[in-house]
Amino acid sequence: MVKRICMWSGPRNISTAMMRSWENRADCSVIDEPFYAFYLAQTQHPHPMFDEILASQPSSYEAVAHDMVNGACQTPLLYQKHMTHHMLAGCDLSWTKSLLHCFLIRDPVYVVNSYTNSRGECSVDDIGIVRQFELYEAISSITRISDIPIIDAADVLRDPVHYLSQVCARLNIAFDEKMLNWPAGKRTSDGVWASHWYHSVEASTGFAAVTSPDIVLNASQQSVVDEVMPYYSALKKRAL
Repeated sequence: MVKRICMWSGPRNISTAMMRSWENRADCSVIDEPFYAFYLAQTQHPHPMFDEILASQPSSYEAVAHDMVNGACQTPLLYQKHMTHHMLAGCDLSWTKSLLHCFLIRDPVYVVNSYTNSRGECSVDDIGIVRQFELYEAISSITRISDIPIIDAADVLRDPVHYLSQVCARLNIAFDEKMLNWPAGKRTSDGVWASHWYHSVEASTGFAAVTSPDIVLNASQQSVVDEVMPYYSALKKRAL
């Protein structure tokens, strides 16, 4: 029986590096942001490569959700990289009940700075931190699991062996040292949007060393940080 793992994060959260980590296991396949086309079709947000994304994936929420639970998989593990902001309010989350879950968080200061650098603007909805908290509460209730594992990106970068081992243990999966490094380059499993967003991770061969750069935010960026910080802090208190 395939173990299906949903990793819930916002953008600019080392989420693609984490996907690389799991994909480097011989026993694991990955799916990259399967609800992206649904999100764009519903919101019409002018994201980079809008038309290409819609052409590359099903945009039916029900069809994608069904595939996340029942789709064919040739490996014992299936890692699903999900963006929290793709789960629009009112979406039926009942499909998550039988799957394994983990949440990947990051300090909003770094998220807002990185997202703005990549896209030129950043709103509260863009980075999905409020929605991440809502999904944690909702999925905890649906699965009746009160301690779904949460990991912070900074902790993973500081000590990947420790935190990846903890996540695997909580998911009842054996840790594999192959999760620590991977070959540089593109992947056929990457979404079509990789050419816009994945330059750094394509050059990577492992988790980058943790850094604490001096970040100066403008008033608009700081207002986003201020609004989402309570939700990040609530999740951080429960992190491994």
